[in-house]
Amino acid sequence: MTDVNYELYKVFYHVAKSLSFSDAATDLFISQSAVSQSIKVLERRLGQTLFVRSTKKVTLTKEGEILYKHIEPAVSLITKAENQLSSAKETGDIIFKIAASDTICRYFLVPYFNEFHKKYPNIHIKVINASSSGCAALLEENKVDLIVSNHPNPTLNSTMKIVPVAEFRDMFVADRDSFPLEDKELTLRKLSKMPILMLDKTSTTSVFLHELFRKSSIDLVPSIELASNDLLIDLAEIGLGIAFVPDYCVKNKENSNLYEIKIAEKIPTRRIVAAYDDSMPLTEPAVFFLDLIKNSNKQDK
Repeated sequence: MTDVNYELYKVFYHVAKSLSFSDAATDLFISQSAVSQSIKVLERRLGQTLFVRSTKKVTLTKEGEILYKHIEPAVSLITKAENQLSSAKETGDIIFKIAASDTICRYFLVPYFNEFHKKYPNIHIKVINASSSGCAALLEENKVDLIVSNHPNPTLNSTMKIVPVAEFRDMFVADRDSFPLEDKELTLRKLSKMPILMLDKTSTTSVFLHELFRKSSIDLVPSIELASNDLLIDLAEIGLGIAFVPDYCVKNKENSNLYEIKIAEKIPTRRIVAAYDDSMPLTEPAVFFLDLIKNSNKQDK
């Protein structure tokens, strides 16, 4: 068996991930020359060339690709374990780290945060707000234990365990006085000629809506794109356009002049899902929270 220090594999991992010696040096807080020397030592001990170096770029050799394929999950597991230990050291207990969009947090997760706090009053909940795609990136980087995301979400990958927790539908809503269309059923083509208010292109909702129009061979050119469903609803209420939002954002809205526009085409339902790294066991608090949102929504059906 080749005697190789883990730190050498760690340096290799960062170079292979970024394909940059300078970026790896920045990530590891060491000099670029130290990175280069570590890679040379690793190559010598393994008897293999792992990188092809040129003045403009760094690429993996076939041997390097094979090694990275096996090293990447190992380093990810170690990193996640270190993060959990670091959390325990800082607080005397485990921090439960979760990522979700501000809409999902506000309209879906708040009651469950309350239940979680009753069960674990001494455990700190760290909530990170990000888009559904941003949440997937945080999970992939081992920065959170669990994410709650809209689905479909193309940024969720095969290494993530996906657990459905709720179903919802998207709707077009408008102000009655500004858009008096309650007695009509609109096609997507007719709707496309009206001012559409929607989330920005980085969101899974935007991808979903553009794909819906594309299937009908319609170019969707929104009037306004924002990062917040609440702002979309606010702008719809003052008559600036027709907002495309999840039903759970408006179903309990009182004293509003908003109404749902009837659409001729069927709009597929979507799901809210939880996702986590299945290669690393969830902490007890994370398992409790996951069971909480799963089971509560089963009972609601």
